[in-house]
Amino acid sequence: MKQKFSLKWNRSKQRRKQRKYLANAPLHIRHKLMAAGLSEDLIKKYNRGGFPVRKGDTVKVLIGKFKGKTGKVSIVNLKKLKINIEGLQIQKKDGTKINVAFNPGNIEIQEIILEDRKRLEAINRKKKENKEEKKENKEEIQDAPKKNTNK
Repeated sequence: MKQKFSLKWNRSKQRRKQRKYLANAPLHIRHKLMAAGLSEDLIKKYNRGGFPVRKGDTVKVLIGKFKGKTGKVSIVNLKKLKINIEGLQIQKKDGTKINVAFNPGNIEIQEIILEDRKRLEAINRKKKENKEEKKENKEEIQDAPKKNTNK
C-alpha cells in the first residue's frame, strides 16, 4: 500500500484502510475530523449541525463516566484526535491526577468562541447559502403553472 496521503481516496469498508486514512491525514483534514455536534439552541441559531472544536469552547460530555458534566476545552490534540476538558480528571492509585481525553463525537458544544475569523466566515457563508436556497424555492413556486380546478 502507498504511504502517501491521497485526497482522492473516497471510502472503504476495510477498517485497516480507514485507520490508515486517519493516521496519515494532514492537519487541515484532522481539524475537520475534530468536529462535535451543537446543542439544540445553537443548531437553530447557526442552522448547522456541528463545528470543529477549539480551545475555549464550552462543551458537555454525552457518553461515559463523566456524562452530563460541562467544562471548557483546555487541549485539542490533533495528533491523537482527542480533547481534554478543564476539571475532568481521574485519580490514579498513587494519588496523581490525569486529564481525561475525550473523543469529539462524544461531546456536545454548548457555547462557541466567535473570535476565530475562519469560524465566522463559515457561519456567514452558510447563512448566505440558505438565503439563496430560499429565494430559489420561492421563484420555483411562483413559476410553477397553476392547475385549473374548474370543470
